[in-house]
Amino acid sequence: MKRLKIFKGLLLFWTAFIGVGAFVGGICMLIKPDGSLLKMEAMLPYFQVLPFADVLFQNYIFPGIALIIVNGISNVVAFLLILRNKRIGYALGTIFGFTLMLWIIIQFIIFPLNVLDIAYFTFGVLQLICGYVALVSYNQVNFKFDEKDYKNINNHSKTLVVYFSRMKFTKRIAYVKADKESADILEIKTKERTEGTLGFWWCGRFGMHKWPMELLPIDVDLNKYDKVILVTPIWVFKMCGPMREFVIKNKEILENKKVEIVFNHFNPWLPKGAVKEVKKYITITNIESKTTWLGHTFKLDK
Repeated sequence: MKRLKIFKGLLLFWTAFIGVGAFVGGICMLIKPDGSLLKMEAMLPYFQVLPFADVLFQNYIFPGIALIIVNGISNVVAFLLILRNKRIGYALGTIFGFTLMLWIIIQFIIFPLNVLDIAYFTFGVLQLICGYVALVSYNQVNFKFDEKDYKNINNHSKTLVVYFSRMKFTKRIAYVKADKESADILEIKTKERTEGTLGFWWCGRFGMHKWPMELLPIDVDLNKYDKVILVTPIWVFKMCGPMREFVIKNKEILENKKVEIVFNHFNPWLPKGAVKEVKKYITITNIESKTTWLGHTFKLDK
């Protein structure tokens, strides 16, 4: 995935830049504990507002050690793990961006506002953003799903699972559901672009405007099923465009079926607007909510 390659490179830069900078700054403090090597002699009195100042902040030895440990060693370790393409490296790189922000917030409190602190707080924000995007991309690329693991699907059942999935997360939920129900399964597809980063933004446009998304023809006779289970991701707090189109197009048939729906989303709660919308079109007998975060799916209450 191109996005992973780009943000992996950016995260490597930030962890190396901040880690090496912390080592250099910390070592300079240890070499010259009065701060003269960094021209920071005048800043030492500001540390007196901190707890245990009379013990820890009579010079720059403790701040130097803390800087090396908190921002130096941590980021260098993250850099090496990212270089080896380890998931924990991406997670740590994200966390250490937030750690840098907290470090600078403390400096905002004890020091007068200055350009260097503002710059490094901005670096922390950028590291956090790059780390999160890289971590999400890594999980998407390394997401494990194999249709062959689900043996009880398409057994000429009276139950049909219908799903749309831009990535594989909602698809896995649909297959788990179909396997449990020993149901047939139908993937609906659209003519619109949904793949990749550009597809994400294009789908977001449909989600924001609550537009249906034109579907490719399906070759399944819905009339032969007694129960239909809809599995849909949520776009901008509503069901996705392709599922909206499917429901609107087939609402007369679905009204004569037992219909259940499973929402998949990144929110820690089920958006009420999604439930309200689908009930506007058809009668729903059961609603499930699942949240997929960093490749892991969790069940939520309705």
